[in-house]
Amino acid sequence: MKVAVLGAGAIGAYVGAALHRAGADVHLIARGPHLAAMREHGVRVLSPRGDFTARAHATDDPAEVGPVDYVFLGLKANSYAACGPLIEPLLTDTTAVVAAQNGIPWWYFHRHGGPHDGHRIESVDPGGAVSAVLAPSRAIGCVVYAATELEGPGVVRHLEGTRFSIGEPDRSLSPRCQAFSEAMQAGGLKCPVEPNLRDDIWLKLLGNISFNPISALARATMRQMCLHGGTRKVIETMMAETLAVAEALGCSVGVSIERRLAGAERVGDHRTSTLQDLERGKPLELDVLLTAVIELAEITGVDVPTLRTVHALSDLLALRSAA
Repeated sequence: MKVAVLGAGAIGAYVGAALHRAGADVHLIARGPHLAAMREHGVRVLSPRGDFTARAHATDDPAEVGPVDYVFLGLKANSYAACGPLIEPLLTDTTAVVAAQNGIPWWYFHRHGGPHDGHRIESVDPGGAVSAVLAPSRAIGCVVYAATELEGPGVVRHLEGTRFSIGEPDRSLSPRCQAFSEAMQAGGLKCPVEPNLRDDIWLKLLGNISFNPISALARATMRQMCLHGGTRKVIETMMAETLAVAEALGCSVGVSIERRLAGAERVGDHRTSTLQDLERGKPLELDVLLTAVIELAEITGVDVPTLRTVHALSDLLALRSAA
């Protein structure tokens, strides 16, 4: 199995290291000091489950890698539309793209069935720009339940979780999903193939849609947001509104809001990816988290006033941080 990790940051390098440990032919695509460190020393993974180093091939030139069986997409979703030149050298007619993104994916209604089948979500696929680069037929959905951080160039700190749920947009248990799942498990990760992956998308989104923007607005960690009465109440309301949209689209999360909050509190003083991006002066990944759900609320007729308020505040923050 030949795998390219396009965007080998904290999550991408962690997955690439695990797959390399399992014997896959792994190619990490990155840039800057992080790339230089991986070339010289490999990927160092520091984890409560045991530290290890993986010396996979690392490059900034996808043409050097050539066609692969799978592309593990570790880029932020707001980079997808512009990734054409990077991903094209990696593709054959059968290459699958495992998209490890937060929020609502561009392929969400691809082979969905029902009244919204094939609908394009403008906020995540503006003008079809993402679908033009990443054909929905290539997509294998991936919901990440692992928390990692780049502790330094070439060094990944694994904090919690090893589950990467994957699934086909059409809900089939495909051979390509099964093969990727087996390779991930051989590398020490959990990778169930879920026929109803959209349920997992909404479960993960319950946290991302609330904790991520609030963390950026308040400069707060997961534990701090959970323990503060005011932010906890706002987060509970945002989660309830998000559940209403999910249910209107036929999805069932199966976890209570209180249980979701308890799980987040156990993560401790972890800074969300949105807060990390804000601190590093990077664009904030809000369209697939907040904007998309508000768009879905509009097409399903669900009222989401708190989501709209937090969206307005975080959107202004994103504009000001980009200025």
